[in-house]
Amino acid sequence: MPTTELRDVDPHAAVESLRAALTEVGIVFPSLGVDFANPDLKLVELGRVRADVAERLAEAIRRGGRE
Repeated sequence: MPTTELRDVDPHAAVESLRAALTEVGIVFPSLGVDFANPDLKLVELGRVRADVAERLAEAIRRGGRE
């Protein structure tokens, strides 16, 4: 069951971790970055991606990142 507990995670570290994981499965989010509008919320901006990139992301999630 997913947890709703909030963890104190550095958004910059989270962005780099996500970027690295996406790169491993051949996916690039050009707009991936930290949202600086509300720094206290520690938001990560995923941005917009083309439909084919979204589909590849869905496929990677379904197979657990395994090729």
